[in-house]
Amino acid sequence: MGRQHLALGPVQFSVAPVAAIIFSTMSNATPTSTPGIKESWLIFMLAAIQFTHIMDFVIMMPLGPQLMRVFDISPREFGFLVSAYTFSAAISGFLSAFFIDRFDRKDALLILYLGFTIGTLACALAPNFSLLLLARVLAGAFGGVLGALVLAIIGDAVPEQRRGSATGKVMAAFSVASIGGIPIGLYLASHASWHAPFYLLTALCLVVLAMSWRLLPPMREHLLNHVPQHPGKLIVSIFTNTNCLWAFSLMVALSLAGFTVVPFLSPYMVANVGFEEVELSYIYLFGGLATVVTSQWAGRLADKFGKLRVFTIAAIFSTIPILLVTHLPQVPHWQAFIVTTAFFIVFGARFVPAMSMITSSVEPRMRGSFMSINSSVQQMASGLAAFLAGLLITNAPGHEELEGFGTVGYIACGFTILSMFLASRLKKVS
Repeated sequence: MGRQHLALGPVQFSVAPVAAIIFSTMSNATPTSTPGIKESWLIFMLAAIQFTHIMDFVIMMPLGPQLMRVFDISPREFGFLVSAYTFSAAISGFLSAFFIDRFDRKDALLILYLGFTIGTLACALAPNFSLLLLARVLAGAFGGVLGALVLAIIGDAVPEQRRGSATGKVMAAFSVASIGGIPIGLYLASHASWHAPFYLLTALCLVVLAMSWRLLPPMREHLLNHVPQHPGKLIVSIFTNTNCLWAFSLMVALSLAGFTVVPFLSPYMVANVGFEEVELSYIYLFGGLATVVTSQWAGRLADKFGKLRVFTIAAIFSTIPILLVTHLPQVPHWQAFIVTTAFFIVFGARFVPAMSMITSSVEPRMRGSFMSINSSVQQMASGLAAFLAGLLITNAPGHEELEGFGTVGYIACGFTILSMFLASRLKKVS
């Protein structure tokens, strides 16, 4: 079957209207326990930070075919490129757990975000595969802790009864990245070079950094009842807490259920389904447009009907698009879009209530350390997932097609089923 082309014209998207759609639900400002800022504005700023952090990570996925061609690397080496970020984030996340709860959340956030911005600039300047690999390590060292701190601030500042909705709004940053960031990044990469998206992201990071420094108030509430404790004893108390261990196990299962598939979705769509590289942006556009709404619905439904119930239902339904997308043959593009959009919808719908449950599974006094370790666990598991998928996926002898993606889909479904059992063991603490 010949490759089909979409007569949709140049990719021209603006992030501003998308942000307006997402945060229109925040017009009724609600007071937060963090003095000096309303809850809606706090969530908006955290979502902006999360957007750039997520954008830096996910832009590597659709750039996969171009990077593999430009650097003449194999799927396994591309897996290393993805894993470098996650393994670095895992190590830094674990180390930060020893001290992150000792500082004002704002100060920690600004320092981490500055380091992340520098790492993103290093990616833009990297001239070859080796230096890009090192730049990804630098970006991951700050980015991994940054995501954990954002969730810790939600846990500190937003009451539990609204925490699912707040998490859904911040997690919608993935959708914004899909709708606006990834298509723009792919358009720049296709018409300029793969460096261009990282230059754009660096500029955006500088804007968000300045806004965060200006608008965010000091956040020291977690220090009010803080009892000085040796960092080593704090880490031991986390790893000997049964509820924390169930939370970490759930995070591992979710990461293996998702990131065995996501990094190789774009290369598979090009090599096996017949997409052109420039057409990949529409996969993320349609998926993002859907999840920008459904991820917030998932948060509201989780608050209303119970986070475990919503997670379980979403996890069950997620196995269908996982199997479809990993076994997709050459089909008309509109059919492929339906499958990939469904995949992104259920991916977000199960992640939002899961993260809300994990955030509520620990006491505030050690939430920052716990979330840093949880981020470390997530990044390590995500890196392991990409690495394992890279070992299973190979180029068909004498052809461009990829083999082994179907096996990856079965593995992802297995971990999805396991995650439902692990989620049922979690208890709400705060």
